Amino acid sequence: MDLYQSAVETAHQIRTRQVSPVEVTQAYLDRIDAVNDTINAVVWRNDEDVLEAARRAEKAVTDGDELPAFHGVPIPVKNLTDVAGQPNNMNSLALDDEPRHQTDPSVARLQQAGFLLMGRTNSPEFGPLTVSENARYGATRNPWDPQRTSGGSSGGASAAVAAGMAPLAHASDGGGSIRVPSSCTGLVGLKPSRGRVPQSVVGWEHSTVEGVITRTVTDAAAVLDVMAGPDLQAWYSAPAPTRSYASSAGEPPSRLRIGLMLTAPTGMPVDAECVEAAQKAATALAGAGHEIVDASPVLFSRETIDAFQVIISSWVAANPVVDEALLDPYIRYRYEQGRSLSAGQYAQASAMMQLETRQIVTQWGGDFDVLLTPTMATVTPPVGLVYDEANNDPSGMRQTEIQMVSFTSFANMTGQPAISLPVHTASDGMPVGAQLVGAPFQDDVLIQLGAQLERSFRWDERRAPEPAVTVAAR
Repeated sequence: MDLYQSAVETAHQIRTRQVSPVEVTQAYLDRIDAVNDTINAVVWRNDEDVLEAARRAEKAVTDGDELPAFHGVPIPVKNLTDVAGQPNNMNSLALDDEPRHQTDPSVARLQQAGFLLMGRTNSPEFGPLTVSENARYGATRNPWDPQRTSGGSSGGASAAVAAGMAPLAHASDGGGSIRVPSSCTGLVGLKPSRGRVPQSVVGWEHSTVEGVITRTVTDAAAVLDVMAGPDLQAWYSAPAPTRSYASSAGEPPSRLRIGLMLTAPTGMPVDAECVEAAQKAATALAGAGHEIVDASPVLFSRETIDAFQVIISSWVAANPVVDEALLDPYIRYRYEQGRSLSAGQYAQASAMMQLETRQIVTQWGGDFDVLLTPTMATVTPPVGLVYDEANNDPSGMRQTEIQMVSFTSFANMTGQPAISLPVHTASDGMPVGAQLVGAPFQDDVLIQLGAQLERSFRWDERRAPEPAVTVAAR
């Protein structure tokens, strides 16, 4: 079995008895043993539990039971999401390791689809940082270069997949946290539309979503099929698609008008390699018959961006902790900041986001059908840079972090679907992503375009180099 093959292919091999769930699971556990000391992606393990689940899955195959789509395929869970019987300390020294009592709906959907839960992956403390570094577990490193970050907040997820420790990984995105690490590690990162995948609580004023990080668009589509769907217990659900996302991946899109935006809406400088990634994607899409037009969409006002970053992100302060002195300095600052804000300020910030969103989304289907941008405005930073910027001056302007989310966070605020695709390799060998942002609820169009680009760039055939030496975790 190829550790880097798609989850869809692995599920097919299990179903047709070419390989057993136990063999698959053991192969990935062995890979974690071999490289996790260097990469530090998996921060909690349940080897015996997942092997026992694999044995049950193997029996179901041999008994001829009806099998769900991803029967017997292992997947790690991001260490910000609850699973019954597993700890969820949110990568914080200020939370305990008591097992949680309920499983969040997104993970429950994965289990219903046959996935076997295999460990938990690193992320920043409580999630609001673009690198997966924290005082409890240290830094997750990039398999392409262990001196670089794997991004965040789903950086443990992206590193695990890029290093061959998992076929794909559960992830979540509140301002770029699926797309940023996917760009850093040469993977596919689909942020579903708001309300597409159920969550117990939709954080950051309904800006957070859950999904997966994958090697292929086909995997992203097929997993969205099993994660998506109405949740009658939630406040709302996204409109159902007219066809499966997996079928969308196999069909070419109609000719689209694609707006190319190369200037960061935050005003931050954009690295040349990031511009080149978007331009390469534009050239390939033009070659596929789409019309490429320069775009300068009107996005959120500076006032609303600041309100999102300062007021809406005060959600962090809603996490109960044992001792605030154990928090990373930048998280402790956010706690103090959150307590200084009023309910009126929060309500005003929410209203501004909603009102401006109504104007922003009308540009899709008018000026252009899909927006194409670099995923990040900076190449992948070294380990420690963003984390130290945040902790050394929590109230200051953190340029590198802002560059990393300059093109991604607005889609969380509007709730639109977006996808990062690994279309470029920089001169130093590091992967660089380009982002497509779709009209509201048009996840299928992004999947179609992503599949077109995958056929052009063949990123599914690329592999990160084998780790040469073990680098002690920060």
